[in-house]
Amino acid sequence: MREWVGTVLRLVTGGVWIVAGAMKLPDPAASVRAVRAYDLLPEAIVPTVGHLLPVLEVAVGACLILGLLVRGMSVISALLFLAFIIGIASAWSRGLQIDCGCFGGGGFDPDASDAYPRDIARDVALMAASLWLVWRPRTRFGLDNVVFGDQQVAPEMENR
Repeated sequence: MREWVGTVLRLVTGGVWIVAGAMKLPDPAASVRAVRAYDLLPEAIVPTVGHLLPVLEVAVGACLILGLLVRGMSVISALLFLAFIIGIASAWSRGLQIDCGCFGGGGFDPDASDAYPRDIARDVALMAASLWLVWRPRTRFGLDNVVFGDQQVAPEMENR
């Protein structure tokens, strides 16, 4: 049963990452604007983060969908969601009215305060799904099962 739960969580989280990244890839300038709007990072690294983040999101999503390197990709996923939660909460607490840029776009949004709680709740749920996969990376229909076989999860972890 746990493998099926993990499979669903892996596919949902991976799908969200692929959609989020793919929606940003066609317009890298908008991704840079979204990162800049949070006013959290030094300007010198904002363009790099804005350009690389969509690529990282698609890569993490693809690995999760394929079930490849699930534990490692889930760690990255959880850390990204934590960073996004902190970023959105920071923008909210500072009174910034910005679109989160989660699925493209970004910049000023007069209704942003209404969206912040929903965005944070979504990211908390997806971070919890990622943490589940860190704890229990073995899932059904994943390439890890083919590539690593039974060596993927330590025996003491499997019996829990």
